[in-house]
Amino acid sequence: MRFSDRYPIIVTVHKNACRDFWVQHLKLEVGFDSDWFVWLTATDGSMSIAFMTPDHPSAPPGPEAFSGKGMCFELQVEDAGLEHARFIASDGQVGYPLTDEAFGQRRFGFADPSGLWVDVVQQIEPDAGYWDRYMRAS
Repeated sequence: MRFSDRYPIIVTVHKNACRDFWVQHLKLEVGFDSDWFVWLTATDGSMSIAFMTPDHPSAPPGPEAFSGKGMCFELQVEDAGLEHARFIASDGQVGYPLTDEAFGQRRFGFADPSGLWVDVVQQIEPDAGYWDRYMRAS
């Protein structure tokens, strides 16, 4: 299977607030916007995300409004410290501070207006021996 794009659609009554949040704090561009659906993309096309109101007849079967639980949207970046500074400078509210994790990530996190948790991560060297206890013997 070859994909031409991939992105989650978050069903939420906060479509416009989510659009504004992602444009302001993460500098995404609006690729499509209507009263019931918005598709946002990074200028380089490296990621996309969409938000849809729960009341539109074209909604796929099953998706109730997102509750803000059970999903983490991971954004891998080259420099989490730089992105953290940019997020703060845009008046973004951090919910998890910039932290170097023993398992090999520098990260920070926040929730958008839909309640979606966003984890911004940079891969770094893990602490020596951290992963040894999780490896299977061959």
